Amino acid sequence: MKINIYYGGRGLIGDATLYVLNKMQEVLRELNVNMERYDLYEFKNNIVTLPQTLKDADGVILATTVEWFGIGGWMQQFLDACWLYGDKEKIAKIYMCPIVMSTTYGERDAMMDLINAWEILGGLPVTGISGYIADVSELEQNPNYARVIEKRTEDLYRSINQKTAVFPCSNQAVKQKVSFTQSLNLTPQEAEQLSELASDDFYVQKQKEDIQELASMFKDLMGVSGELNSTMFLQDLRDHFHPQAGFRAVYKFNLPEAKKPLIVKVDHTEMECYYGDSDSFDVEMQLSTDVMNEIVQGRMTFQRAFMAGDMKMKGDFKVLRTLDALYVF
Repeated sequence: MKINIYYGGRGLIGDATLYVLNKMQEVLRELNVNMERYDLYEFKNNIVTLPQTLKDADGVILATTVEWFGIGGWMQQFLDACWLYGDKEKIAKIYMCPIVMSTTYGERDAMMDLINAWEILGGLPVTGISGYIADVSELEQNPNYARVIEKRTEDLYRSINQKTAVFPCSNQAVKQKVSFTQSLNLTPQEAEQLSELASDDFYVQKQKEDIQELASMFKDLMGVSGELNSTMFLQDLRDHFHPQAGFRAVYKFNLPEAKKPLIVKVDHTEMECYYGDSDSFDVEMQLSTDVMNEIVQGRMTFQRAFMAGDMKMKGDFKVLRTLDALYVF
């Protein structure tokens, strides 16, 4: 029998979860169980590879500490990796015992999160341990707590050894409906290879560079193949220009589909707009073509786009606000 232990806490001295794990490991040694423990904070750079360690496991212990809210980031990352890269057929045969100790409110909610996550993965949860422990000495000085830990450990051992049946639940239907690995149609071996690549920082960075290079190439091709990028929105801006007495400003619009930025120069009653470069500008904006279309069709204003987060800007905010007076669509 092989049981893997995954600890999602920070490994701090006085962590009650570590005390519980150590007591469980003592019991499992007496039962001659083969164990392997993974402290997730030591694997933070390659957590996505850890689902591979489930291959030869008959049972797992998922242990974490609630220090302020929830199961913690490292345990969440491990469960995410199991969902994305784990062998669901193998996980469906693995019994899981959740251990959650808390120094604040929420240990039962966190334990239910672990149970729900394991059920969605298709696994078999068993009764775990949860508790609010402000000081680990409470555990060490109370023999009744030790007996509870021993009993839960023995229950996990019996469940694995006797292959105890677990009633199906609705959570397991999620795996069949929206499983990411199924939608990609990956075999367990392909998912394992993908998890190894995802943990390789050099490989990931190289892929990002390749994607940027391809995006730049297609962007150039779009600019060469048609005149759309050199004329879009120019006539709209000319037709809807409303001069503001004594106002001068230069606006720079960065549109992802355009090879060059859209420059708008306003000088009293004169207005010039073109795609190109400008030595200086008062306001620079970053927005999508779809948002710009919404604006020129009168369904959105520049200020509303900025306030909604659909447009980013740097420069003088007062100059930006004047855009809606200069262009009434």
